[in-house]
Amino acid sequence: MRFIFIFGLLFASCTALANYQPLDGDIIFQSSQSNQSKSVEQATKSPYSHMGIIFTKDGKPYVFEAISKVVYTPLDKWINRGKNKKYVIKRLKDHTLSQKEITNLKQVAKTFENKPYDIWFGWDDNYIYCSELVWKIYNKALNLKIGQLQTIKDFNLSSPAVKQKLKERYGNKIPYQETVISPVAMFNSPLLITVDKRW
Repeated sequence: MRFIFIFGLLFASCTALANYQPLDGDIIFQSSQSNQSKSVEQATKSPYSHMGIIFTKDGKPYVFEAISKVVYTPLDKWINRGKNKKYVIKRLKDHTLSQKEITNLKQVAKTFENKPYDIWFGWDDNYIYCSELVWKIYNKALNLKIGQLQTIKDFNLSSPAVKQKLKERYGNKIPYQETVISPVAMFNSPLLITVDKRW
């Protein structure tokens, strides 16, 4: 009986994506394999170093994300690119997006498409990083603030990996007061609930 229970849990984990029905506006999180992932995870004390927002195009789910630039990536390709193909998908709690709200999200998203990735984590719209992209889409389109804004000084900046990345990006002029939003801050937002995961 115990074996059947354990097998069932493993099977459920492996088939999570097959049972999940993507909806426009869903938010997906993963541990990225990029060279800055380790420093992001250590600075934020979480396993989530990359994220995006799901939109359907031509009947297929895509992740709208900021990588080298802001692009649409097929959902399955996005998941396969993450560490151990793990992910968590969340959506708004107790609120089903209307077609008008979805249209608003997509219209705002379009204003960010093809913008370059922001390696400096600035808060202006000229360059965009992953969590900033999703936060601003929801804020500009629906006036929702998903996740608590912070400043760079609020994070754990003591690890060697984080110190090295800060030195690479800013030299000796670290903008400690810069407004930032982290993936884990959005992950922990009480406005969201988990609808699918493989973790």
